[in-house]
Amino acid sequence: MMTFKLIRFLLRLILRVIARVEIVGNIQMPPQGGYVIASNHIGRLDAALVYYVLDSDNIIILVAEKYEKYAFTRWLTRAVNGIFINRFAPDVHALRAAMKRLQAGGVLAIAPEGTRSKSGALLEARPGGIYLAWKAGVPILPVALTGCEDAVVVERLKHFRRLEIKITAGKPFTLPTDISGRDRDDVMREYTDEVMCRIAALLPEEKRGAYRHHPRLKQIEAEFAQATTPES
Repeated sequence: MMTFKLIRFLLRLILRVIARVEIVGNIQMPPQGGYVIASNHIGRLDAALVYYVLDSDNIIILVAEKYEKYAFTRWLTRAVNGIFINRFAPDVHALRAAMKRLQAGGVLAIAPEGTRSKSGALLEARPGGIYLAWKAGVPILPVALTGCEDAVVVERLKHFRRLEIKITAGKPFTLPTDISGRDRDDVMREYTDEVMCRIAALLPEEKRGAYRHHPRLKQIEAEFAQATTPES
């Protein structure tokens, strides 16, 4: 635990030096149980931002199996209680470990795309992380990140310019758990699209990528516009 707190302190210190981080919306949910933060994935700094904005000591991050072969990332992942996961096969052990902590009140941070988007625009997502949120029956908080794309980070720091990072949190929601009579794979795809469209609605239009023309995104935008229109 001491190592975890030290790493979080150092991450926050470094980010305050190299970046101005703007947070829009409420990223901290009431401590009444576990929940999932689902965000786009645009750079290596994304994971560090989780520890920057959250005060929870039970943060759950899923780390790609390719980083387990490096001593430093292996040590760092274990120090922050991360879980290595095989992205290309059903990793039952990793999913069970994440589920257990999520049901115990942990905060699971996922990037449904499964890999970083080099363009910064949304890629088509995978249903693995969404399955965990659905199975646990916990709320999902959609979050959009901008300004921490790898290319942007390198370019700005190379010229000693601070990063301009924006974290936008949407409204939490819960996926229906009863899917009786429906094919689970089809439902998980529908739920994954729902999560990604909610993230897309928080992003500038040019960053919406694979979900830019999704019908559900248009509905979400219309619902948002209706909710923010003052009554006459």
